[in-house]
Amino acid sequence: MRTDLPASEGGRPVREAFLPFARPSIGQAELDAVVETLKSGWLTVGPRTREFEKTVAEYIGVPGAAALHSCTAGLHLGMVALGISEGDEVVLPALNFAAAANMIVHLGARPVLVDIDPETLNADAATMADAVTERTKLLLPLHFAGRPTDIDAVIGLARDRSLRVLADGAHAISATIDGKRIGSMADATSFSFYVTKGITTGEGGIVTSPDADVTDRIRRLALHGMSSDAWKRYSDRGPWYYEVLEAGYKYNMNDVQAALGICQMERVDEFRSSRKAMAAAYAEGFAEDDAVWTPPEFDRGDHAWHLYTIQIEPDALTIGRDQFIHALLEEGIGVSVHFIPLHYHPYFREHLGLEPGSFPVTESYFERAVSLPIYPSMTENDVSDVVRAVRKLTRHYRR
Repeated sequence: MRTDLPASEGGRPVREAFLPFARPSIGQAELDAVVETLKSGWLTVGPRTREFEKTVAEYIGVPGAAALHSCTAGLHLGMVALGISEGDEVVLPALNFAAAANMIVHLGARPVLVDIDPETLNADAATMADAVTERTKLLLPLHFAGRPTDIDAVIGLARDRSLRVLADGAHAISATIDGKRIGSMADATSFSFYVTKGITTGEGGIVTSPDADVTDRIRRLALHGMSSDAWKRYSDRGPWYYEVLEAGYKYNMNDVQAALGICQMERVDEFRSSRKAMAAAYAEGFAEDDAVWTPPEFDRGDHAWHLYTIQIEPDALTIGRDQFIHALLEEGIGVSVHFIPLHYHPYFREHLGLEPGSFPVTESYFERAVSLPIYPSMTENDVSDVVRAVRKLTRHYRR
């Protein structure tokens, strides 16, 4: 069987054992912590959740944090806490997952999409500024793939226009810019601890803010609008009495998740270092291949490298991105695409009255984008296999 022929055309695949696109890094400490929590009999929101909030707040450098069952919940409650309501407009990049836009719609507000910068793949302050109207109340930048957006510039725009800033930090728990952690800068930042993220609690999220009143309110909203210590009523030492201070939700994180998260936070910088090393290996592996665009270095701080997204140069190959992905899967390499632009989805296309062609940079990126595996448990051989598979295909299908 020929090794130079793509597996999709009958050749031998680069890997016999399939390499998943993503996999969590769970060690014995995490297993022990979860078992200990299960044995404690305290499974819902409680002391471990509060410890996890304190751990994250200290890491980010803010007075408080509110742990929730998802980053999506954080985006929702972050907007509530920052005063977003029916009729308001929220500016966010078109290259995005549906979570933030969905929450905007649920609040009766309107998502206003903007294009991205072709190098950073983030929406910059100048582009956001062009989308601001008299109805705009919030800027919602995304730190795409773990690369920090120029959040100081976004905050400067917001202050000039009397707006608030809620940052989507789903990809970027360990990211910094100009010596500051991203979760310490905006009015609020929502992070994700989904299974593929920089650290995981299985499902989960957290909101950080330099304003303790913001996270205090989010924590209250997340547990039915009850006072911040209402969870203590479940304790033998706590009072039975509680008060509902405002109409809330059921968005809290539980202690089993938090126990896992506490252990993961001990490894967060180790995980980021591993991802950084893999990103460097990818950049070196593709340096001589003009059919592959690689993300540029970030020299203003720490890129979290949640994703490593290459772009296939369409003029260099005889196949398109979708065929390229199919061929990589046949080589035993798990891949994905981040993201399908919001205005390509039927709901948002119809709801916002947008058509393909509205955001040319986002659309050009999407048509060429391939997200490669990058996670701490990958070995050097795994990374080498990914490079070999990509290079195998670019050689075979070169024009």
